[in-house]
Amino acid sequence: MYAVIATGGKQYRVEKNDVIDIESIDGDIGAKVTFDQVLMLGEGEKVECGTPVVESAKVTAEIVDQFRGKKLTVFKMKRRKSYRRKHGHRQELTKVKIETISAGGKTTAKPAEKKEAAEAKSEKATAENNS
Repeated sequence: MYAVIATGGKQYRVEKNDVIDIESIDGDIGAKVTFDQVLMLGEGEKVECGTPVVESAKVTAEIVDQFRGKKLTVFKMKRRKSYRRKHGHRQELTKVKIETISAGGKTTAKPAEKKEAAEAKSEKATAENNS
């Protein structure tokens, strides 16, 4: 099973036991983090897309490390004007390990299976009303 989550203004496709670097989030090493903004869930051919998020789906992860990314050079220059500015930037990042992906009790069933389940439920309801 995989999921697409949104955090830090970016989207990530994750699976169980993946280790990813995301924008910095608060928490100590070893702390558990829950991502509620699950945009899509998938397992094999079954895919469930949210509008905009999948309701009651969540991804839990453990913080592995808090660190800073590699240095990026930001250089501005205007030719023939003796204007040059050189700055560096290092982004604060958090390394997380994905532990579980839960669909929140919802199943990603095929439309035919959903139709059969709905028919069985309606038959059961009519049987109870008749007795």
